[in-house]
Amino acid sequence: MIRGWYTAASGMNAQQKRLDAVANNLANVDTTSYKRDVSVSKNFPELLLRRMNDDGVYKNPFGSADAAPVIGKIGLGVELNELFTNFEQGSLKQTSSPSDFALEGEGFFAVETPAGERYTRNGNFLVGEEGFLLTKEGYPVLGENGRIFLQDMEYTVNKNGEIYARPIGDGGADSVFVDRLRLVTFENPRYITKQGSSLYKDSPVSGPAVPAEGGLRPVVSQGFVEASNVNVVNEMVQMIEINRAYEAGQKTIQAEETMVSRLWNEIVRVGR
Repeated sequence: MIRGWYTAASGMNAQQKRLDAVANNLANVDTTSYKRDVSVSKNFPELLLRRMNDDGVYKNPFGSADAAPVIGKIGLGVELNELFTNFEQGSLKQTSSPSDFALEGEGFFAVETPAGERYTRNGNFLVGEEGFLLTKEGYPVLGENGRIFLQDMEYTVNKNGEIYARPIGDGGADSVFVDRLRLVTFENPRYITKQGSSLYKDSPVSGPAVPAEGGLRPVVSQGFVEASNVNVVNEMVQMIEINRAYEAGQKTIQAEETMVSRLWNEIVRVGR
């Protein structure tokens, strides 16, 4: 019976982890380029139940064998196995701002931070006071030749991420090539690590960032941003399922407690 307490408690703990992930997804439904987290649980190793004394052994032409039949299996609960990020493409929202970029396909923008190079899908950029293209947090966005300088420039970005600019108000001047956005991908993007502020960091499992080229290079859309890939209806349905599973665990513990209480009462009565 004590095993029942631990099994039910492990299930409730796993549901709490799922609820935390769903709540975080719902809280970020309007966050630009947010990617939903998914909680995955796994079973503890199961036990095989066999009747110990049932006719002992029996003989056959090849020797003897155990006659005790297998009754079945017993589970020992579950635990959180993994919390991974689902990088499914989000829808594009038009902003008409020249400094907003959205990626269509797998890949990330490269960003320079005090902690080193980081990566993001959030293309809600701006041109800072020093003239460089920055994230909303003030981190420089990187091109293939370093920081991208766009001060006092009218600029356009094509589908390949190439930036062309000319001085503001100089309509007669031809646009010149400035740089190409540094877009990267990973061997196992599922295992990159969230850093907050829509930034990601590579991990030993994801592998290092590699330039996205050819068919692996995402399409850049200027004047758009990528919305989160959170589906509110699906997340709410999951929340209802989690609550019901959690309540089932509570009822299991209450039932186990009732049986233990009755057992002790019977022991005390017989002892008298």
